[in-house]
Order: sequence, then structure tokens, then C-alpha cells
Amino acid sequence: MTTDVSHPDQAGDHDPRALPSRILTPTLAKQCWGFIIGSALFALGSAPGFAEATSANIANLCYFVGAWFFTGAALIQLVLSGKMTVPVSYAPGVMFRAEWLAGSIQFFGTLLFNVSTTAALMAHTVKGEQRLVWNPDAGGSVAFLLSGGFVLLAFVRAGNDFLSPRKVDFWSGQINWLGCVAFGVAAVGGFVSNTGTVMDNTLANWGTFIGALCFLVASAIALPRLPWNRVDGSGAGA
Repeated sequence: MTTDVSHPDQAGDHDPRALPSRILTPTLAKQCWGFIIGSALFALGSAPGFAEATSANIANLCYFVGAWFFTGAALIQLVLSGKMTVPVSYAPGVMFRAEWLAGSIQFFGTLLFNVSTTAALMAHTVKGEQRLVWNPDAGGSVAFLLSGGFVLLAFVRAGNDFLSPRKVDFWSGQINWLGCVAFGVAAVGGFVSNTGTVMDNTLANWGTFIGALCFLVASAIALPRLPWNRVDGSGAGA
């Protein structure tokens, strides 16, 4: 879910008066941690046997809270993605930037997950589950797939070869894409029929679990303070 590891967070000063500013400043580290926490909660909620050992409501609560961490992290990613367009030499003279498209589409997808996970706590009818749980969940999964594709496109547009196994962005983007595919599979398995039954609950849970783990790893390896992400000469950089 991350698209840029080239700007590590600055340590900043330790003036207490600067604390509110530091809290509200969007940074790559905050983006990564938001996705890590959100992914961990989704992985917990869908972990094999978790819902049976606790309850479906507890699992849905994990999804609900995790979705808000996703949304906060996606908003930071959108802000950090920069300008929406870039000038080009051909008509119409401007082009959408892949990085901005990745961030904006993913942010929209997280909002759909907010709707889905909130409704899952309250929906008690088949129609409610279909319209307010499955529909936005499927829409969010499609948005994540599109976003994941634009993440890979942004990586190539930045001047990298598509196969660059020595670059952290390469691994982050590829693992993120696998997570998007797994979430898409989960959405298919979670389809709610007119009788109120789920098409394949096992597929839905495993897809969510695997996808969440992929998102967690993709964000964790992009944390700016890890040795391989440092660009101050003390690490390999991106």
C-alpha cells in the first residue's frame, strides 16, 4: 500500500510546542503504521478459528476499527502522493500521475470498507447485508485492485525496471498487489445470496487473512527508519 520510500521522516526538534504540528504532519512512517495496524486487525478478525473462539461480532469489530486505520493511512498516502497531474507534450497537455491515482482510488476504496464494516455490525436483514455489506466490500476490493495496479505503474514511471528485486519499492508494490488480489478473492467468496448464505465463508476468511498479511508486510518493509530505507549514507536506500 506504499508507493514511496525516498523521503524518510525527519527527526525534527524536541520543542514541546512543536508537538501538535508533528502529530498532524503527514509522514511516510504514519502511513505505514496506519496500514500495519489496520492490516493486523483485519488479519486478527479473519484468523482461522478466531470468530469461533470469540464471536462474529468481535471479528466484525476488528474489521470496523481496522478499516478506520486503513482510511487514515490512505488519506496520508493521498496527501503525500503530490500533484494530481503532470504536463505532457501531447494533447490535452496534462496527464494524471499514476501515484496520485493509486492514492486517490485506494482512499475511495477504504471509504467503501468503512461503509461495509460499519454495516456488518448493524445489518440484520439479507437485503441489508447485500447492499450495505457485500456491495461496498466488493467495490472496495475492486478499488484496491486498481490502486495496486497504479502502484506498480508508478514504480515503473519513476524510472525503475519492472523487475527490480533489489529495490524495496519493488517488493512493497508486488506484495501489496498480491494482497489486493486476495481481497478480491475474499469479496467473491463473501457474496451473500438471496437466502442470506455466504457463497464460500472459508474462501472469504482466508482471502481476507492472506490479503491483510500481505498489506502488513508491504507496509512494514517500507518503514523509513529500517536500515535498507535510509538515504543518509547509513543504509542501502531504496
